[in-house]
Amino acid sequence: MYIRNEDTICAPATVPGTGAISVIRVSGPEALAIADKVIACRNGSISEAGGYTIKFGTVSDADGRVIDEVLASVFRAPRSYTGEDSVEISCHASSYIVSEIISLLYVAGARAAEPGEFTQRAYLNGKMDLAQAEAVADVIASQNAAAHHIAFKQMKGGFSSELRDMRTELLELVSLMELELDFSEEEVEFADRSRLDNLLVEIISHVGRLIDSFRLGNAIKNGVPVAIAGATNTGKSTLLNVLLGEDRAIVSDIHGTTRDTIEETLNIDGILFRFIDTAGLRETSEVVEKIGIERTFKKISEASIVLGMVDLTRDPETTLETVSDILDKVDFSSQKLVILLNKTDIFDINKNVSTINTIVSLIDNKGFKAQLANEGEIHGTESNIEENSSKDVVNILPISAKTGSGIRVLRNLLASTQRDLLGDSDTTLVTNQRHVQALTDARTSLLRVREGLASALPTDLAAQDIREAIYHIGSIVGEISTDEVLGNIFRNFCIGK
Repeated sequence: MYIRNEDTICAPATVPGTGAISVIRVSGPEALAIADKVIACRNGSISEAGGYTIKFGTVSDADGRVIDEVLASVFRAPRSYTGEDSVEISCHASSYIVSEIISLLYVAGARAAEPGEFTQRAYLNGKMDLAQAEAVADVIASQNAAAHHIAFKQMKGGFSSELRDMRTELLELVSLMELELDFSEEEVEFADRSRLDNLLVEIISHVGRLIDSFRLGNAIKNGVPVAIAGATNTGKSTLLNVLLGEDRAIVSDIHGTTRDTIEETLNIDGILFRFIDTAGLRETSEVVEKIGIERTFKKISEASIVLGMVDLTRDPETTLETVSDILDKVDFSSQKLVILLNKTDIFDINKNVSTINTIVSLIDNKGFKAQLANEGEIHGTESNIEENSSKDVVNILPISAKTGSGIRVLRNLLASTQRDLLGDSDTTLVTNQRHVQALTDARTSLLRVREGLASALPTDLAAQDIREAIYHIGSIVGEISTDEVLGNIFRNFCIGK
């Protein structure tokens, strides 16, 4: 995207017709003068107003007919969002009024802003770095409290601060290493190799944690993926419908009704979850159903949480087979599993404790720990089901998808698993694919440096690898950037931002 900073740009900053007022943003060297051509203020002109001033005025067309009465908020450089002189015009939220004012601004000398051009100017004028600029779009798009918290923290520079600290330490060391090259004949060592190795271990670990956080960060940003898996007719579609509060999935007594995955999002306690109803697991020769089952396995592998549905009315052997299959499909290093014992409305668990004991024993034999999450009590279970939040815990929850029994506990359980993963509110989570790739490239370069130091790699080669890592880290915050990268980032913004 080619930015002509000498231009004055304008665009609606709000969507016309959806509220009482709309805001039109004008920014650039002639913003105040152009606004004066369009708005007639009662007491003094906009150009004479100080920053952080609101002026009342009227907007009239070429024939002198009044279009609207407006408020003009004045921001003077560099104390504005873009770092330039800016005016934000608040008018009534009529698409006609907004269109007329925009047309008058064009005639007065402004041009239409490109997508994200206001934020791009803020970045180019040093008001924010590139990671913060990208976070602006995430703040606007956030649909829940958790996503908003992550994006807002990044917009305020928390992530950028961590990256700059790492980059500064690496720059200091590589400078000392390159200084050694100037005194190579004297064989002096300015960069302490043990300090360098300790720093590399620390930074590689930090970068690795940031990379690993992407799975959770991306899930919170786009919805935590929750796969509902199990055999056919265990109540998966009914569960999806009761969670959403609507008949989203077809429910039928016929086996194999769900042939493809169905996805819907739901906000639970400020966290967005993306529920995925999958095809029932069973042996089948039907081609379409086979494809659906293959997609089920794929969705299970991609999910952060797996809800394994078990029909308690079926024979114990079938129940154990379903639980065993699901246990084998879950990666406990990155996924949580909840076994849902469905149909408690027609199956009294307290009179059939052996079923629970059998399931618990299977979980124990697989090397995992069982944890009971239940509204009531189940008496007589043989295994000690203890509180444990480690990743290899399998939660067991009796429910009735038909009557809604246990659903409140399930919702609380889902929310608590994500709160546990979020941990400290100050923990940085990566949510951007570009950032993950840059961090991955930086880690690769730093690992090469460690390997090189262990094998007495020449100083100039080690320094080059460190500089590559510095480059990749710097590309996240925009210390190093290209027009192509900037264009790709800002074209995905909305017009008025």
